[in-house]
Amino acid sequence: METQAVGMAAYIQPIIMLVLMVAIFYFILIRPQRKRDKQFKELLANLQVGDEVTTIGGMFGKITKIKDETIVMEMGTVEKTPVHLYKWGIKEVKTKEKA
Repeated sequence: METQAVGMAAYIQPIIMLVLMVAIFYFILIRPQRKRDKQFKELLANLQVGDEVTTIGGMFGKITKIKDETIVMEMGTVEKTPVHLYKWGIKEVKTKEKA
């Protein structure tokens, strides 16, 4: 009888360790990434004309038009150059000040 109990413990211990490892990976890696993805989707959904944005390529400008999946932003100080890009290319948004 005791040998069966020892044998069962030998099978249960690796299963418990595997479950613990999966839980640790979930809380350290997967959950924070999902939170960042959700914040990024909210950022893109809340884009407005007049917002100052920075792209993932390091360019910055002001949004002039918003379409379904693309935006048009103006770049430059003297000559305003329109640039068309996808929304997913936005890295940061500085929302225009409301008067």
